Amino acid sequence: MQPLVGTLVVDLTRYLPGPFASRELRRLGARVVRLESPGGDPLRDVEPEWDRVLNAGKESVVWDRARDPTLGPRLCARADVVLDGFRPGVAAQLGVGPDDVPDRVVYCSLTGFGDGDRRVGHDVNYLGWAGALAPVAPAMPPLPIADLAAGGLNAVARVLAGLLERQRTGRGLRLVVSMTHESHVLAQFAGSLTGSLACYRIYRCADGRFLTVGALEAKFWQRLCELIARPDLVGRQADAHAELEWVFERRPLGAWLALFRDEDVAVGPVATLDEASQHFAGTATNDPPPPRLGEHTAQWRIELGLT
Repeated sequence: MQPLVGTLVVDLTRYLPGPFASRELRRLGARVVRLESPGGDPLRDVEPEWDRVLNAGKESVVWDRARDPTLGPRLCARADVVLDGFRPGVAAQLGVGPDDVPDRVVYCSLTGFGDGDRRVGHDVNYLGWAGALAPVAPAMPPLPIADLAAGGLNAVARVLAGLLERQRTGRGLRLVVSMTHESHVLAQFAGSLTGSLACYRIYRCADGRFLTVGALEAKFWQRLCELIARPDLVGRQADAHAELEWVFERRPLGAWLALFRDEDVAVGPVATLDEASQHFAGTATNDPPPPRLGEHTAQWRIELGLT
C-alpha cells in the first residue's frame, strides 16, 4: 500500500518520535528527506540499530545555516509535509517554521508539552506528567509509549488528515502534537489492565519464563480454570492472584503452552524479541541502509538550483 507516492516529507526531527513518524509515512510511499545539522542525529551513535530501523531508505541533507542560509527554507518550501521536532519557536528562529512555508504545506510540530511550552523532557517525563505511570511506578514502561504512540503515530494520523484537507481545499494545516497531552488521553485506559486483576496478568513459570493471561471474558476464564484443575477459582477473576502464581510456578512455560494450545483461554508467552521475530518474520522488509550524514546534500542543492 503506497498511497503517498509522490509526497515529499522534510523531516527536521531527530531521536525517536519524529523519525518514527516519517518512517511510517515512508512506508506509505512518501519520499522522506532528513534535514540535519552538521553534527547529525545523535541517535546514529547512541542507538545504531534504532537508526537503521527508523531511517532506512530516507535521504540526508546537511544544512549548515551559517554558511548556507537558504538551503533549509528552500527545501521546506518544496515539501508537501514538514515535521518539526524542535522546542516551540526554534524552527521559526531558523527560518523553517510554520509561517515560513507555503500555505499548501502540511506542517506538523511534535512537542513535549504543546505549543508555547518550552520545557525539556523525554518519554518517561511525558508519561509521568500525563498520569500514565501511576499504576506501575517505579517500574519503567516496556516501550517509549509517549514517543511512539502518543507522539509518532498521532503525528502520522494528523498529517494524513492534513493531506486530505489539502486535497479538498488546496491548503495545508498547521498541526501541533503534544506527547504529554496525548499520553494523558491514553492514560485513561490504564488501571485494571496493569496487573490488578488476576485474570489479566503476567505469571512466572517453573523455568523462570513468563506466561501472559488475558482471560477477561467469563468463558475464557472458566475454561482456563478447568484446564488448570482449579474450578474453584471460576468466580474469582479479580482476586485469585496468589493461587494462580502457585499454579503456574509448578510447570515450565513450554508445558503450559502445550496445555493451552488450541484452547480459547487468551494465554501466551512472554517471548524474547528473537523468538517473536521467528514467528513474525513476514513483517520484515528489505529496506536499504539508513543514509550517511549529508549523503544527499549535493543532489538536493542541484535540484533546488543552489549550485
